[in-house]
Amino acid sequence: MRIATYNVNGVNGRLPVLLRWLETTKPDVVCLQELKAPQEKFPEKAIADAGYNAIWHGQKSWNGVAILARGMELKEVRRSLPGDDEDLHSRYIEAIINGMLVGCLYLPNGNPAPGPKLEYKLRWFERFAAHAAELLAYDVPVILAGDYNVMPTELDVYKPERWVDDALFRPEVRAAFKNIVDQGWTDAIRKLHPDETIYTFWDYFRNAYGRNAGLRIDHFLLSPHIDARLLAAGVDKDVRGWEKSSDHAPTWIEIADPEE
Repeated sequence: MRIATYNVNGVNGRLPVLLRWLETTKPDVVCLQELKAPQEKFPEKAIADAGYNAIWHGQKSWNGVAILARGMELKEVRRSLPGDDEDLHSRYIEAIINGMLVGCLYLPNGNPAPGPKLEYKLRWFERFAAHAAELLAYDVPVILAGDYNVMPTELDVYKPERWVDDALFRPEVRAAFKNIVDQGWTDAIRKLHPDETIYTFWDYFRNAYGRNAGLRIDHFLLSPHIDARLLAAGVDKDVRGWEKSSDHAPTWIEIADPEE
């Protein structure tokens, strides 16, 4: 089974790219971020015509997350991160698919830093850590996939010295990510490619994609049940080079079917 995460940077504006990628690679489950569309403007019919059931949490102009499943039922579990009833950002959605719990997230960017946006990001991280710990305690197969807006190590960023004050690379942000991993989650890409330079995002400016001046900010965190089934992980880097593509590339894992 192939599971992917993809920050589409506008689901309607990038719909031809998304549909082309779905047709080309046929992932079984897809987590999408940055829909940038209100709930009623999600392209449900086009996604269904491509063979996918979907749940989504939209928001006008900003944010927005969705989970797609190819020919499988999705049972929505939640569509917001617990811990702050006043947080109205559409940044988290969770579903049960084929015996797995899949959480799709779009973590706040946090810039400019320091400031209120970084403080919101760190609070979101705290809430996410609490929820992640609760999910681990359930002792069920869980995948937490999405745009985490953090480069965990210097290997995950081109010229790290230029990013030391950025909210995606500040020590307290990297520590917040590590705190979650240390609960018992597996960073899928790094498990299988511990020393390889792998990026999932390339800015539109300064020919970043052409120079491979990228960042690894899209991640899969796997509970032990899924970690034991992990077969492969990678990035569909070529999609970033397609016309009118997102500044992110789809990132994916392959897992074995559960033992009967």
